[in-house]
Amino acid sequence: MARADRGTVRSARGIGPELLCWCGGPPYPFPESAMSTYRAAQVTAPNGTFELVEREVRQPVPAHVRIAVEACGVCHSDALFVSGGLPGVSFPEVPGHEIAGRLEELGEGVRERGWQEGDRVAVGWFGGSCGHCRPCRDGDFIVCRSLKVPGWAYDGGFGEKVIAPVDALARIPEALSPSDAGPMACAGVTTYNGLRRSSARPGDLVAVLGIGGLGHLGVQYAVAMGFETVAIARGAAKADLAKRLGAHHYVDSTSGTPVAEALQSLGGARAVLATAGNSEAITATVDGLAHRGELVVIGADTAPLGISPAQLLMAGRVVRGHPSGTSQDVEDTMAFSALHGIRPMTENVPLDDADEAYQKMLSGGARFRMVLTS
Repeated sequence: MARADRGTVRSARGIGPELLCWCGGPPYPFPESAMSTYRAAQVTAPNGTFELVEREVRQPVPAHVRIAVEACGVCHSDALFVSGGLPGVSFPEVPGHEIAGRLEELGEGVRERGWQEGDRVAVGWFGGSCGHCRPCRDGDFIVCRSLKVPGWAYDGGFGEKVIAPVDALARIPEALSPSDAGPMACAGVTTYNGLRRSSARPGDLVAVLGIGGLGHLGVQYAVAMGFETVAIARGAAKADLAKRLGAHHYVDSTSGTPVAEALQSLGGARAVLATAGNSEAITATVDGLAHRGELVVIGADTAPLGISPAQLLMAGRVVRGHPSGTSQDVEDTMAFSALHGIRPMTENVPLDDADEAYQKMLSGGARFRMVLTS
């Protein structure tokens, strides 16, 4: 979907503020102030400061919807867009792919798919797919070659409204608030899917590397899925947090005992969910895997993993990268979370403070998800 002009207020048909009155008389100017607008937080250059601007409210095209945003999580992946670090990112840039809100306007063909105005919906990293590339034809929509990530393919949720494709919509259960549901559309579904699609089964030892925006949810999901759960993080101080999240064991990666040795002393991990974006820390878990154990990588780092073939071959270990999840996966995540009382730990701030929230996330000071609320 082509992006609309940003940071300006224009009429829908490109004729400026002088709209025509079809009431029998001559055309007359219509006050620009009467045009419907909404606020959005944008950056105008790579790594710029967020500023609030007024945008013209647009009508959704066929198979799209307009969402009144109630909450949007601030994910570390937003930095890829704000920095211009991904191909095709253009400025001004409005990021945000942990969106929760209500359907406000339906494009042609949407109602026939079972959606109504007022429905509560979430949109995550999966913001729609092309439907015709080979992965889509295989039904593997999350690895679509033209994946429509909000903030990349179209304006994201750092604003009061967003227009998204209908296939991106996940229905929010009544038990979840908007600030709970938003982070589940990315952080939640990534950790939930990573665990449920791993080779681990209830009763197996499963480790979660990192207790941050992803990991604090990963620990809760691992416990609820029946795994003997190990939380791995830096420092003895996080042991209490790990216990509160339900972890059965805590491994302090700074204690002097190698992480792999600590995991093997517990019998070896059937799976390690690596949420920390640190290749060195991820690599340190490999020898802690049991035979046929699986390393599931969801934390992003540009540095290569220091894994030798011998570490994998002799014990039949597997290393797998795991992307987020489709809109159906997001629904599954939210339903599971509602059933088991799992919630993200969030700090809600108004849209006006988008830059402050983004900087706090970037510095690692968020505990554990900054959420913008309209």
